[in-house]
Amino acid sequence: MRFFIELAYNGKYFFGWQIQKKVSTVEEKLEYCLSKLLKTSINVVGASRTDKGVHAKQMFAHFDYEEKIENNFVDRLNIFLPNSIRVFNIFPVKKNLHARFDAIKRTYKYYLTQEKNPFNQDFSWYCFYPINIQKMNIASKKLVEYKDFSSFCKKKRTNENANNICQIYHAYWSEDNNVLCFTIEANRFLRSMVRSIIGTLIDVGRNKISIDEFTKIIELKNSNFCKLIVPACGLFLTQILYPEDIFL
Repeated sequence: MRFFIELAYNGKYFFGWQIQKKVSTVEEKLEYCLSKLLKTSINVVGASRTDKGVHAKQMFAHFDYEEKIENNFVDRLNIFLPNSIRVFNIFPVKKNLHARFDAIKRTYKYYLTQEKNPFNQDFSWYCFYPINIQKMNIASKKLVEYKDFSSFCKKKRTNENANNICQIYHAYWSEDNNVLCFTIEANRFLRSMVRSIIGTLIDVGRNKISIDEFTKIIELKNSNFCKLIVPACGLFLTQILYPEDIFL
């Protein structure tokens, strides 16, 4: 049987989602704990691959297991997992359902504050520059007009065969009590794409580049023209959506 697992995590303590050698990752911790409790080797496939330090309020993954999972298993798993990871639910799905490829929308939020607060430093970026949120919102609207985001992909991942096509549905800034939040929703994201877009939008807000220059960076499809990547601490994967008819 195939099972979906819904979870959240504090990314401060991990080198991202995906398993890597000699470092702690969310996928590695999850696979280890599942394998120990279920007494068999479990391979987990995540819906997204968050970078080092990026948080998730909602992440999905799938794994295969031949037997029934007990009702109290989630509670047992949460006790075994580190405090920085919480599993909300585990449920059976159709055998061919894929956590990554069947997801239709993903939403990220990025928080930055213009007021220094030591209690927010793990979950937002203290941006002390004066910035114009109105200009950043005008530039953000330009994103939905394009599909190729090679300019906002890490250079080593950009090559002639790479698929850097994404459909962005929404991108906007909001403000509440000196905390700015950037929300972006798309069918998929490239590596470091969101933080790279935000860094470039901050340049617009600081009047370092114009809105037309921001548009030109998108059209150039060249990551050499987009250098500022904001810190990971303020970025959250907040929602992953699937077609309603694919669950059991």
